[in-house]
Amino acid sequence: MTDTTAAVAAKAPAKKGGGVGLNIAIGVSAVLVAAGLVLWAMQLSGGMVQTAMRNLDSWGLYITGFMFFVGLSAGGLIISSVPKAFGLSGFGGISKVAVMTSIAATVAAIGLVVVDMGQPFRVWELFVYSNLGSPLMWDIIVLMVYLILSCVYLWAQVQAEKGKVGHTALRVISVVALVTAVLVHSVTAWIFGLQQGREMWHTALLAPWFVSSALVCGTGLVMCAAAALRAAGYLKWDQANLVKLAKLLAVFLLVDLYFFGCDLLTAGFPAGEGLAVVQMLVSGPLAPFFWGEVVLSAAAIVICVVPALRTTPLMVVAGLCAIAAIFCKRAQLLVGGFQIPNIDLAAAMTPFTVTNWEGNMAQAYAGMVYWPTPLEFGVALGVTALGFLVFFLGLKLLPLKPADQE
Repeated sequence: MTDTTAAVAAKAPAKKGGGVGLNIAIGVSAVLVAAGLVLWAMQLSGGMVQTAMRNLDSWGLYITGFMFFVGLSAGGLIISSVPKAFGLSGFGGISKVAVMTSIAATVAAIGLVVVDMGQPFRVWELFVYSNLGSPLMWDIIVLMVYLILSCVYLWAQVQAEKGKVGHTALRVISVVALVTAVLVHSVTAWIFGLQQGREMWHTALLAPWFVSSALVCGTGLVMCAAAALRAAGYLKWDQANLVKLAKLLAVFLLVDLYFFGCDLLTAGFPAGEGLAVVQMLVSGPLAPFFWGEVVLSAAAIVICVVPALRTTPLMVVAGLCAIAAIFCKRAQLLVGGFQIPNIDLAAAMTPFTVTNWEGNMAQAYAGMVYWPTPLEFGVALGVTALGFLVFFLGLKLLPLKPADQE
């Protein structure tokens, strides 16, 4: 290949993807989105009482999913932006795919906030009567800016491959994207961490803990997506890049577990309310989520650090284990904030105040205070399918392949 031909190939725009399998995935996602819309209409017509959320546990699966998808989106954007921001080699041309996963996850996160608000008109009221002193409003603003910036960042990468955006400009956008990704997850953590009445949430460690979790599940998602696209023939991707991401995933998991251990040690020593939190996680109602996170994280670490185990299927398993571990963390964090009552005799016990209301207050809190209803599972599945639909449409309609692979 001559120098002129190489220069033209470097500036050539990447082509769009396609294929029967991708069309099937788009169709299945669209059907699930439609089913989710029907269930959401049922929720709107019958009211939020159809969910398992009550006055004493007012957040549930929707906000758990919101935290989870914000982490996925931030992690994907960080994986894409860090190599460009610091002039590193990157991970073999998956930058645009990583940003697309970030956009799709952000759309799903916003969708879960909308369905959790009860009525879509409350989104309008949120802005008309917004309280800029509230961390909730900070999160809404940062999340919108984050989605717009992710789209701009993807556009900049496409234009850079066409030679229309310079290296310096792309690096500046990468730095801004990196800062925004960290900020959006920090603000989400502050929504919980600034709640002084919730022992499980009120810790200054929550923001860095959220960021470390985002790096874990974001890296795991990019690993799985890139490996799947390579198997489908969409990308040409060296095995060394997958191994590099696996090693990075192991580091992020170890850091995340270290933060978790520090938080548990601080909460449980000396004995007090914090000890009740530790007991709730280790041997109480939330023990399945706690030990699920630990075991899944340990399994992913072993796969990622043992060279003999770093085959493509097992590294995909490691990525899935990391994603599932972070979902377990999100679930135990949210439900744990409601699991230990912070005041006595908070309200009269009725089906409208406590989900498990037959009996006394001690009996109501003996098990898990919250578990989603089938309606909540269905709506959440529909919103999750919306995220997949956005990602699949991006693969089909946008030039996400590196130009040098065309």
